[in-house]
Amino acid sequence: MPPRPIRLPSLDALLAFEAVARTGSFEAAASELALTASAVAKRVAGLEERLDQPLFLRQPARGLTLTPAGHEYLPQVRQALALLQAMPLHQRTSPARERLRVSSTPTFARQLLVPALPAFAAAHPQAELELTLSVPLLAEGDAGADVEIRHGAVPDDLAPAQVLLRDRLTPLAAPALLAQHPPLATPADLLALPLLRTPLQPWAPWLRAAGLAGVPEPDEGPRFVDLGLTLAAALAAQGVALARLSLARRELAEGRLVQPFALAVPAERHYGLVCHRASAAAEAFAGWLHAHCRAVEAENSSAGA
Repeated sequence: MPPRPIRLPSLDALLAFEAVARTGSFEAAASELALTASAVAKRVAGLEERLDQPLFLRQPARGLTLTPAGHEYLPQVRQALALLQAMPLHQRTSPARERLRVSSTPTFARQLLVPALPAFAAAHPQAELELTLSVPLLAEGDAGADVEIRHGAVPDDLAPAQVLLRDRLTPLAAPALLAQHPPLATPADLLALPLLRTPLQPWAPWLRAAGLAGVPEPDEGPRFVDLGLTLAAALAAQGVALARLSLARRELAEGRLVQPFALAVPAERHYGLVCHRASAAAEAFAGWLHAHCRAVEAENSSAGA
């Protein structure tokens, strides 16, 4: 009789099968293998087709469980993988990469963090950064984050050592909006323009410093529950934003927003960094981000003095 054909599966399929059997789901295996859950499922399905055997029972209520054939096959696969891993030529040394999950408020991420990330990646190539966004007003962070960039009060939400940036606030407007109104000679002239409003940053601190303590908060127009949306509305000439100088650095430098008055007041809430899980990557990121924010803060002080 002719010899039976050998049905060797791919190494990728074996790795996918072992990871799914160990973690219990396509999703968990995908995270470990840096693939999508769909790609892992396809590799396992291809392996089952090649073996002409189902290796997992797929049950909506119980998830994935090994079939009898899967139970028999798993230790054989693990033994084969162990032999391959033990070969000296397969033990090539390479720099270990450490994943760092960072949760950030949206506007800080877009305006301050993302533009500066190439510098962090160049200085710390071993860190694999994953950035997620939180919802500041609802205080909903990422439960799985290693470090969190938070917007809060000191000391209620942040310890002094956690503060990244002591920001300054000043009115900013698009040139197109200012062109529609008489020149602004005094802070009181701002009251003739629409003032953009957000619960994250009331106008009261700046109005007090400008001698307009009796002026109430604006109560007309859209209410933006995001500092980035407030900046976007200002850029669209919809009104004047009481903005953080740190978040509008590029727009000011490019002339898309202007600062009608030199008066800038300290923000009452600050951005801070909270570490949930200590690691070398988290320590490196914290040191880099604090240094970056100190440079931004120094720039703000000169711009808003």
